[in-house]
Amino acid sequence: HVQLVESGGGSVQDGGSLRLSCVAPGYMIRSSCMGIFRQAPGKEREGIATIDGDGKTMYRDSVKGRFTISRDTPDSTLYLEMNSLKPEDTAKYYCAAAHPRIELRPGMTAVQVLGVLEAGANYWGQGTQVTVS
Repeated sequence: HVQLVESGGGSVQDGGSLRLSCVAPGYMIRSSCMGIFRQAPGKEREGIATIDGDGKTMYRDSVKGRFTISRDTPDSTLYLEMNSLKPEDTAKYYCAAAHPRIELRPGMTAVQVLGVLEAGANYWGQGTQVTVS
């Protein structure tokens, strides 16, 4: 039974930083399209960052320049470094993976890629709460 295990959430002040971790099987970290989604109370889930099998990263505009998604193959871990956090970043954050693959086309925007990933993701983490005040 494959599991994605998340950690690293917490409560920080406006302008603070956190790093989320998502441990996944090595084959998934190495080759799958993975991403981070978040859902705030009363709002729809939204994708915010993705990294594909080639290491290409894309971000929703609201987090671009503040968040960085990366992967560490030896540690089998996906990371999301979050800086300059704002109260509107408060949400439960989830990692997701689509394995073995999803169909992406050249020229797709970040929102389009995140939409395809969300629809095609077959593995999800349990979520970790991030609160910014």
